[in-house]
Amino acid sequence: MTSATHRSAEEIGRTARGPRPLPPLGEQRAATDLSHVDTQLANGLRVVAVRKATVPLVEARLWIPFAGDDALHPAIAEVLAETILTGTARRNRIEIDTELALIGGDIGAGVDPERLVLTGSALADKLPTFLDVLGDVLTGATYADEEIAREKERLVERIAVSRTQPRTIAREALQKHRYGDHPVTREVPKAEDVAVVTPDQVRALHQASVLPRGAVLVLVGDLDPAGVLDDLEKVLGGWASDRSAVRLPPLPELTGPSVLLVPRAGAVQSQIRLSAETVPRTDPGYAALQLANLAYGGYFSSRLVENIRENKGYTYSAHSGFEFTDGTAVVNVDADTATDATAPALLETRYELGRLGQVPPSGDELESVRQYAIGSLLTSTSSQAGLAGQVLALASTGLGLEWLIEHPARVAAVTAEEVAEAALKYFAPKRFTGVVVGDAAVLEHKLLALGDVVVGEPA
Repeated sequence: MTSATHRSAEEIGRTARGPRPLPPLGEQRAATDLSHVDTQLANGLRVVAVRKATVPLVEARLWIPFAGDDALHPAIAEVLAETILTGTARRNRIEIDTELALIGGDIGAGVDPERLVLTGSALADKLPTFLDVLGDVLTGATYADEEIAREKERLVERIAVSRTQPRTIAREALQKHRYGDHPVTREVPKAEDVAVVTPDQVRALHQASVLPRGAVLVLVGDLDPAGVLDDLEKVLGGWASDRSAVRLPPLPELTGPSVLLVPRAGAVQSQIRLSAETVPRTDPGYAALQLANLAYGGYFSSRLVENIRENKGYTYSAHSGFEFTDGTAVVNVDADTATDATAPALLETRYELGRLGQVPPSGDELESVRQYAIGSLLTSTSSQAGLAGQVLALASTGLGLEWLIEHPARVAAVTAEEVAEAALKYFAPKRFTGVVVGDAAVLEHKLLALGDVVVGEPA
């Protein structure tokens, strides 16, 4: 290779008259018209089945509302999620694992204060077998004593480690500051609570709360949407109850502007977590709000990232994004900083919130976030797994596939005036509450000088 025969990237990008202009962006493609059914089975389970035959697989997502008021509920629920696949009246743990492996499948479970979620996939032509295993787990999980004991031991160790992590500490502090003693705040159970959970308590919780009425099952892949309903009625017909799955009580309304400094002695880093109430996806103004958030801190070219990461180097990672819980929505702002950069970073974070409303995005900046919003949505739904996740997030709040298909057009139609209105209304600094977790001995006097900061109890 010689410079005489090969041009550098810089040479290719320039002409004698200056930089070579970039070609304009092409038209955004509309989402594919996906064949699907959205119905409810006799047992009250909502089923959304979508045909997307890109590969011969089917992705499954089962969402069950799983709230509870009891103080031990988070611990029992966590043990249940860890052991629900360890055996049924028909299959032991090894038989479940083997049968799923033979059909190229897998099933996993996870839980939080709002829901129990089972996630899995299998070869498309083996879907009936996959559904049979799923139905067996839902109706016949046995929670053997020895399995409970084994998984409890592992859980206690994992929780003990998790509770030492700064991100976990900051999240728990934020939840308690936002919502007090509401059940939604109990995301990570206490290790000592897990240690006292009994097999009978886990079995009782399954009986009381693993219920189809109010739950959602999403299937996406190489399937016949209408035909799969017969298979579901067969394998899930025995999963029934007159009661509905338990949803969280309504969340308290968020109000600003108080930010709580949570002392963590000797910490070399601080966690800044701010939050304000917004509107859910069902609101007509959501598309404009989405673009305002992207401009603020929702992607790498956002104002917040440019200010406190690129220009000032206060943080490696800064981000803003939505958090949806049942029928409510909040926008969160996250940044981790060195202790000496914490107060300046909070100042600039608030400054950018104010600037978004006073100098809203327009022109090239607005078109950039618009293209990103549409493109990232289409990209995230291009795979079966991505589409299944998006459909589940929508279905769990009562929306359907139509919302997903129509949303790019809504984003494309948003005006600069609508984005400006959303920015001014929802991103005003006074609307944000939150926490800063860090070394109070160094931070207290600096943060108090900024205003709207109070000092709390140590983490």
